[in-house]
Amino acid sequence: MLTDLSPDDLATYRSAQVDPADFDSFWAQTLAEAAGHDIDVRLAEVATGLATIKVYDVTFKGFAGQDVRAWLRLPAGIEQPLPAVVQYVGYGGGRGHALENLFWASAGYAHLQMDTRGQGASWSLGATPDDAPASSQVPGVMTRGILDPATYYYRRLFTDAVRAVDAARSLEAVDAHRVAVVGGSQGGGMALAVSGLRSDLAASAAFVPFLCDFPRAVRVTDSYPYREILDYLKVHRGEQEQVHRTLAYFDGVNFASRATAPIYLSAALRDPVCPPSTVYGAYHVYGGPKEIAVWEYNAHEGGGILDEAGALHHFRKRFGEAEV
Repeated sequence: MLTDLSPDDLATYRSAQVDPADFDSFWAQTLAEAAGHDIDVRLAEVATGLATIKVYDVTFKGFAGQDVRAWLRLPAGIEQPLPAVVQYVGYGGGRGHALENLFWASAGYAHLQMDTRGQGASWSLGATPDDAPASSQVPGVMTRGILDPATYYYRRLFTDAVRAVDAARSLEAVDAHRVAVVGGSQGGGMALAVSGLRSDLAASAAFVPFLCDFPRAVRVTDSYPYREILDYLKVHRGEQEQVHRTLAYFDGVNFASRATAPIYLSAALRDPVCPPSTVYGAYHVYGGPKEIAVWEYNAHEGGGILDEAGALHHFRKRFGEAEV
């Protein structure tokens, strides 16, 4: 069944999320602190046995100068800088195995897939720890450091995501003027965040994005990971104001309103994990050119491979390429 508003109501829905007065200064300071550390990209080629794609184990400096891992996949035999796709991963996953996720390199792009600090145990391998003091939290990362924007987990992760673009742009194999970001679920929320924090992206794509419209999400779904916030507040009674104040600094709605890169978004009308109204909360305020694919009969899988195909078409157009 439909998990949320009707298509007609989605067209008129607007998020109630608050835009913190110091949102821009908070993120400007956060990113300036990170920029104080040299990006220090280190590459080590991985023996994979593949004939058409080369894979490199990448390390770069993310939040607080901490090491973040990634995979770089390149079409074999390249002779000129390529457009790049920086990809972020869904909740609970990491960068995975070197042999996985060959789509973007097969399409002819430099593909940097960023690892997700402190995750990578639920369904996909990770290799980057989250170096932060322990705090009271529900299992998972949604409530880690949630009482203060400065200590919240996603401050570190979103900073890593911004720095991943810097890492990609620094590579000889990459055309620094043609870099796009992509992700699904949590990765889609990260793509939205980076789109709102950078003005130099050629394009963006976010499939059924998580981390959008927190005020509505915690009221219309009992599914995890949003449920972690509810579980926390059930025990930490009286902290809801602090929690929602923190979340406003990390909401895709507030990043979307600042974004300028052309974006491909998707929403699924039967999605209980990221209800479509939360996606539309970000879509309606998105500041750049935008399109949205709506999957009427799908849940959190969204459009699956058709979302990737849609993003590929979107990127080729924005990179100034002919369709293959």
